[in-house]
Amino acid sequence: MIDEMRIRGLGVIDDAVLPLGPGFTAVTGETGAGKTMVVTGLGLLLGARADSSAVRAGARQASVAGVWVVPQRGPVAEIVEEAGGELEPAGDDAAELYVSRTLSAEGRSRASVGGRAAPAAVLSALADELVVVHGQSDQLRLRSASAQRDALDRFGGERIADAVAAYAERFRAWRELDAEITELTENRDLRAAEAAQLREQLAQIEQLEPEPGEDVSLDERAERLANAEELRASASLARTALSGEDDQPDVATLLAEARRAVERAADPQLADLAEALADLGYRAADLAGQLSSYLADLDESGPHELAAVEERRAAIGGLVRQHGSLEQALEVWRTGALRLAELDDDDDRIERLAAQASEARAALDAAADALTQARTAAAARLSEAVTDELHALAMPDARLEVQVSPGAETTQGRDDVAILLAPHPGATLRPVSRGASGGELSRVMLAIEVVIAGTDPVPTFVFDEVDAGIGGAAAIEVGRRLAQLARTSQVIAVTHLAQVAAFANNHLSVVKANDGSVTASSVTRLDGEQREAEMARLLSGLADSDAAITHARELLSLGSGTN
Repeated sequence: MIDEMRIRGLGVIDDAVLPLGPGFTAVTGETGAGKTMVVTGLGLLLGARADSSAVRAGARQASVAGVWVVPQRGPVAEIVEEAGGELEPAGDDAAELYVSRTLSAEGRSRASVGGRAAPAAVLSALADELVVVHGQSDQLRLRSASAQRDALDRFGGERIADAVAAYAERFRAWRELDAEITELTENRDLRAAEAAQLREQLAQIEQLEPEPGEDVSLDERAERLANAEELRASASLARTALSGEDDQPDVATLLAEARRAVERAADPQLADLAEALADLGYRAADLAGQLSSYLADLDESGPHELAAVEERRAAIGGLVRQHGSLEQALEVWRTGALRLAELDDDDDRIERLAAQASEARAALDAAADALTQARTAAAARLSEAVTDELHALAMPDARLEVQVSPGAETTQGRDDVAILLAPHPGATLRPVSRGASGGELSRVMLAIEVVIAGTDPVPTFVFDEVDAGIGGAAAIEVGRRLAQLARTSQVIAVTHLAQVAAFANNHLSVVKANDGSVTASSVTRLDGEQREAEMARLLSGLADSDAAITHARELLSLGSGTN
């Protein structure tokens, strides 16, 4: 439940603290005093769209802060932890959750959950776990087919939830198979063309059998062969310098003479130098040998080899141009056979997928039938229970029926759910969207919530003038039902009827003050004579009328019997 809420700079409210707590809280006040801002502020805490026009005139920003009492473990705690926030232990398994939202006059909005900044989406996720809000627009939503189906599914509890989950899983499986068959069938020609192209590419690559990096090595070989004479002259000169030719002094001979000269000196300090000179001689001889091999390779090559290298180079270059690089061509060679087998298997694959899709469709049909049966059974129970509630809500001759009929196939099943109402004797059942007045729609909505609360309890209900369009005995029964709902959930109701407020165990009054320049509102918890006076004002417009006071006391006595 929400234990307390503080509103600053929102609409006509300058600074107000709302002590809420468990049970049924009624919020009353004069027209324009800011009662609706209470619901607006709560909406901001629950992630509603921030509208800068709601910021109080002259204020830089509006802010709303709330303290919720929640379980220390469960979905709410998980959402807060994921957002980086923390819960404050409050004894037993309870914890306090601090949530705030600020809205600047320029339209910027910031939110905080458990002491950490968080996006409004986190507030919306918390709202799904904490609160159901019913205002005039929410009553209008009851006219929509999806809202009526959702109400039935909530009433059906785990049986319908499990059936919906099973149907959704089978629907997803069938859709995936059907989409794959469609893709294969519609793209058959494209896939055949891809197979033909891939087959040709594989034949070309297989014919050449390229090696990794061969394009680079061929470039180097072609360059060497094209400059063979110049390379031969350079290598010959280098070999002659190392190993000698035609009685010319060479490096190897000179190094040998230097080594012998050092060795003849017989000085221990020159021993290391002699060893280094010997090593240089070995290395010079080795380099001379390598140059001889290089020259022999050049001597064996000729114009015929250069032509062969250029031909191979051109062929490999064609692969590079076609595939972007030799590495990509080799990748096609490595993986192409598997892809070609997949493409060539289209007909057999379609046949196999069709068989799987047929099985998936049969499973989907069975799941859809099970869901329809669960909804039909729940619809009968919901019809009877809501009809009984309507009788208690001063609609003694009303009859409500929830019908389940075949509809379009969606992820939620194949059922159309319609709530039909016959409000008066002799009236035919008509869709609630066309057969109910505003006041009747309010009572239908309340009756449905009271009934559903028995199977799908909600932590907190917020009703914004659920009593619109009704009065007298009907209003008393609305108050009685809100008090009944408050036995299992926290109920906050903005009301203008004393008959409804009388059943609250917590009565808050939004009082407007006017100093001639600034309108401000404050919230007061009413007890004793103050509450009697407010009830009298709601009844007659006069807080000091003896008759109204007497009537107010009678209503409060009636309401206290319920609480």
